[in-house]
Amino acid sequence: MDFKQIQELVKMINKSNISELSIEQDKFKITIKQKDNEVQQVITVPATMAPVQAVAAVAPAVAANTAAPVAAPAPAKADNLVTIKSPMIGTFYRSAGPDKAAFVNIGDEVTSGKVVCIIEAMKLFNEIESEVSGKIVKVLVDDASPVEYDQPLFLVEP
Repeated sequence: MDFKQIQELVKMINKSNISELSIEQDKFKITIKQKDNEVQQVITVPATMAPVQAVAAVAPAVAANTAAPVAAPAPAKADNLVTIKSPMIGTFYRSAGPDKAAFVNIGDEVTSGKVVCIIEAMKLFNEIESEVSGKIVKVLVDDASPVEYDQPLFLVEP
């Protein structure tokens, strides 16, 4: 089951009177519970894959930065650049709001742990932090654009 299918399930549960839904496919299990206009999702992935258990509360009023996953850098090219990639599917934002300054611009120095962008996934705003120190050479994604898992976001010169 992919992320878009899970999003659609959450939307359908949110609009319906169903209080709980459990789906099991092969080694994948998902349970979605609804409590007073709030949907809680629990995803369990088997131990043969990366051990992951994610819990997210989704409410229409959620608008604050909540989780802080970290992007995994990987070598981009032979010219010593490092790529900061998206750790999830969602919508990429360069700033905390429309009237706020971008977290980083081309030429800015970043350090390990510095927030470089936000990715919104299922109404949760996740701060993406750099795992590498260096200078931002290129921004590879436009603001408010959808991004895929492992999609390159920034090129950094260490």
